[in-house]
Amino acid sequence: MVEIELKYAISEKGIAENIWNDPYIVNIEENDSREKLYMKSVYFDTEEGFLAENDIAFRVRMEGSRIVASLKWNGKNDGPLHAREEINVPINDEACLIKPDPMIFKESEIGRQIIELIGNRELINVMEFGFLRRRVRVDTGKSIIEISIDIGEIVTDQGNEPICELELELFSGKQDDLLELGQKFSEQYNLTPEKRSKYARGLLLTNKFSRPSMD
Repeated sequence: MVEIELKYAISEKGIAENIWNDPYIVNIEENDSREKLYMKSVYFDTEEGFLAENDIAFRVRMEGSRIVASLKWNGKNDGPLHAREEINVPINDEACLIKPDPMIFKESEIGRQIIELIGNRELINVMEFGFLRRRVRVDTGKSIIEISIDIGEIVTDQGNEPICELELELFSGKQDDLLELGQKFSEQYNLTPEKRSKYARGLLLTNKFSRPSMD
């Protein structure tokens, strides 16, 4: 699966509120698609940073009461436009937020490659994110797009960084519609294109190398 999304930094929380209540969004949103979720994301790697060096992100995220393990790789970006391949596996054990087992991905080719890459090395927590996500799906008439506003913090042993950003993810339809909607909000609310994912920003804090498009 390829994830395609736009990312924009929001300069202040008041602007985030205005976007959430934007009349255009309200007019085209899908019924009952609005929700607010607290999310906790934990990223894991070996002590040597083998996964980051190979452009791979291993994330376990609690989304409300749901836990999902994800692998993301082959990240690319062009300004605010981010694309990457990913697989997601739902899991039922909160212990995975502390010590995940790479074997949960054994059914996929990329998962087997990562299991071999990690070998007997221990996976360690390299960063955590805690944020409130407000999201809603909209139907432009040509495409289904999920709009998310995230406010929270990136936490690493070397330092923290705030999160206040807008994400627009293409669920179905045309990439041009996604770009058009992103341009509309960028101009209306004076948003800054975010070339770095949360994960890339966290890696900069930890001084580990990764391509800037990974999330």
